[in-house]
Amino acid sequence: MIIGVPAECYPHERRVALVPAVVPVLTKIGTKVLVEQGAGERADFADTAYEEQGAGIARDRAQLFSDADLLVRVHRLGVNPSGHAELEFFRSGQVVIGLLDPLGAPESIRELAEKGVTAFALELLPRIGRAQSMDALSSMATIAGYKAVLLGANLLKKMFPMMITAAGTITPARVFVIGAGVAGLQAIATAHRLGAVVQAYDVRPAVKEQVESLGARFVELPLETREAETAGGYAKAMDENFYRRQREMMTEVLAESDVVITTAAVPGKRAPVLITQEMVRGMRSGSVIVDLAAETGGNCELTRPGETVEVHGVSILGPVNLPSTIPHHASQMYARNITSFLQLLVKDGKFHLDVADQIIRETLLTHNKEVVNPLVRELLGFASAAT
Repeated sequence: MIIGVPAECYPHERRVALVPAVVPVLTKIGTKVLVEQGAGERADFADTAYEEQGAGIARDRAQLFSDADLLVRVHRLGVNPSGHAELEFFRSGQVVIGLLDPLGAPESIRELAEKGVTAFALELLPRIGRAQSMDALSSMATIAGYKAVLLGANLLKKMFPMMITAAGTITPARVFVIGAGVAGLQAIATAHRLGAVVQAYDVRPAVKEQVESLGARFVELPLETREAETAGGYAKAMDENFYRRQREMMTEVLAESDVVITTAAVPGKRAPVLITQEMVRGMRSGSVIVDLAAETGGNCELTRPGETVEVHGVSILGPVNLPSTIPHHASQMYARNITSFLQLLVKDGKFHLDVADQIIRETLLTHNKEVVNPLVRELLGFASAAT
């Protein structure tokens, strides 16, 4: 079985789905790895490094798709102008695995089904112990949380740590992290390591202990939050009345913060607006907001994806695709996630579709020219179950 690794063609994407170090692991399960020429260069993984580990190099994209039985990738199809052109390379019976954004772009999943491709989305991994090593969302969120703090520190006109100097005492910066998922927790840890005074808030009271263990103070708001978490452990979308009351109570915390990092996202939906223009107006001049939800609409109503704007003296960053800005380690982590998934899916060099396995069943999107995932079928307006 040949596993193909295409070069990512999303604008400014520098990651690659597999790195040289995992090639021997995949060879042991009976597969051969074929990498598109130059696919890893932007993450500092040269073609020669792949070849030294036993991988082959495809001269171009056409050869890669022609020879590969299974393709691993970072981004879904259709995120760039060549999306439909790339679809033409696929053939019936091929398998593709990646962060395919099935809830945000269900139409691209329908197109894969029509092509006869069997597709798996790593975003849909169940939150169970066996799936932790495959959790690409958590890996990429870790990098985003870390980088968000660096962006905020770089733009802030203050230093993060307290310093006692001959020129007097420098008071520490105050950082407020909204959302204590993986990205938020990494942001808390990074800001604390840099010496800031850190506060954090999450609608899920259960994360208080995790926040405090990282050296931050958990901000408690008198809101009813029993319904704020899904059975899978993700934050749940709340009604507008809840968000309105939350914004009112959060205004005071924002006013005393130097850097605010927002991470609140709901899978498959627009990010909730947590910071209004009026709240920004009440913040200190020179403060910074880093909105990690920019790609799904933003947690601040003034956020512009991919841009930095200044409003009322407050700088608002809307970074997109932050993991790609640290491509070497992002690729390394993602490759390990993909490899763990492949070890479950490939047995003795052959594709093994065991839908009795919860991980395989819940990540499977398409098979036999059908969209089989219930969530995606619902978004596409199909019947509740494939026939």
